[in-house]
Amino acid sequence: MEQVYKLLHHRNSVKLGIGIGPNCCGKGLSIAHAGTIQINGDAKIGDNLRIQEGVTIGAGSGGVPTIGNNVYLGSGCKVIGNVKIADDCAVGANTVVVKNVLEKGITVAGVPAKKVSNNNSYSSVFWFNDGKP
Repeated sequence: MEQVYKLLHHRNSVKLGIGIGPNCCGKGLSIAHAGTIQINGDAKIGDNLRIQEGVTIGAGSGGVPTIGNNVYLGSGCKVIGNVKIADDCAVGANTVVVKNVLEKGITVAGVPAKKVSNNNSYSSVFWFNDGKP
């Protein structure tokens, strides 16, 4: 039975262009737009991840990413290798994260990612309930 699920998962991943490893994301995953999205199955992702199209969360030399709770990943960003992103962070469009983002509640952007703002993911995106998920 497990092989049937793996086959269905693979078939749907190819069909939709979205490859997300099973059980790597916490509750509340939100995919805002259809498009190619790849998440390594060994990545550790917290609750309430908001993700745009063209995002890759992938393995690099030394491991896979660990992403905290309430994180926003903008269009086309890449999170590669054994890096950590703290809770409540926003990652700008087309940003490449290859080093840890350990400060909570900030926005990073650029190639490579650098802090650009003290605004957290709540002020960067969509939260509807009085600024909180």
